[in-house]
Amino acid sequence: MKRRRHLQELELAHTLVDTLIDKKGSNIVLLDITEQAVFTDYFILCSGDNKRLLNALAEDVVEAAREKAERRPRGSEGDPAEGWMLVDFGDVIVHLFTPEERSYYNLEELWSDARVMIRVQ
Repeated sequence: MKRRRHLQELELAHTLVDTLIDKKGSNIVLLDITEQAVFTDYFILCSGDNKRLLNALAEDVVEAAREKAERRPRGSEGDPAEGWMLVDFGDVIVHLFTPEERSYYNLEELWSDARVMIRVQ
């Protein structure tokens, strides 16, 4: 049962990564943090060049999750005007940043023990 759920979450993560690629997100990274955290299994990190793009990317991942995986986010945080947004799907959390805010928060360094599953420049 746990393996099946894990595969479903991985499929959701791949769907969201594909959506971010299609919608012009950049520097996309999918991290498997199952060994480092109990609150989620996967982080998706993505940059957007401006605040309008961050908002559009957040809307697009919510729509893709709903249409392709019948999932709705548990919640979201942040503000595109502040340069970051987070969309929480439970076992998959999507982090969206402007390049400046991504550098500031430096989640790749913070979660450096995580396994990089996908990296798209």
